[in-house]
Amino acid sequence: MMPWVAMAGLAYLAGSIPFGLWLTWWIAGVDLRSVGSGNIGATNATRVLGGKWGSVVLLLDALKGLLPTLMLPMLFDGSEPLIHHERVLAGVCAILGHSYPIWLGFRGGKGVATSLGAVLILSPWGTLVAAGLFAAAFALTRIVSAGSLLAAVGFAVFQWFALQPDPWSAANWSLTAFSLGVPLLIIVRHRNNIVRLLRGEERGLQGGQDAAPEKP
Repeated sequence: MMPWVAMAGLAYLAGSIPFGLWLTWWIAGVDLRSVGSGNIGATNATRVLGGKWGSVVLLLDALKGLLPTLMLPMLFDGSEPLIHHERVLAGVCAILGHSYPIWLGFRGGKGVATSLGAVLILSPWGTLVAAGLFAAAFALTRIVSAGSLLAAVGFAVFQWFALQPDPWSAANWSLTAFSLGVPLLIIVRHRNNIVRLLRGEERGLQGGQDAAPEKP
């Protein structure tokens, strides 16, 4: 049990590294929590820094999910069949670290980029489906939240069918729980965006920066 606790703690700490906050402060002298949506993720960083540095934040946030999911289980155990469940645990904890970092008062990002890094390891095909849905929605609307929400729902639906005929088997239960729970978390984290989408008030990214930064 102790190796699992240690692995979960390290994954959480890795996920809670606020790259967007640090880079925005270092490059622009701006506290990312005080502008736009107030979260520390790549989309809000793009509002301040533009597309190039926003992409860097996206990559770093994705690595916060990918590296713990890939490496920590191998460092602590890595034996079959537990490694699959260990990877899910590491991925979940990294996502929670990004979304609820303890040293920022549990006020973090919305978890999409860090989830992307984790699912690249846990489900490459599910990642491809989610990425395709995001790209299609963003190309049509230029709204990041719309793409993120569609990608989350699409990933959950794809995984549910991909894990049939027994998604809750001893081998699959943790990935099934991840595939339903993480998209639900992303939806909850986007609840304000959903309200704005329904009202037609959500703004899109234009030329790498937000045409009109949203309010918290």
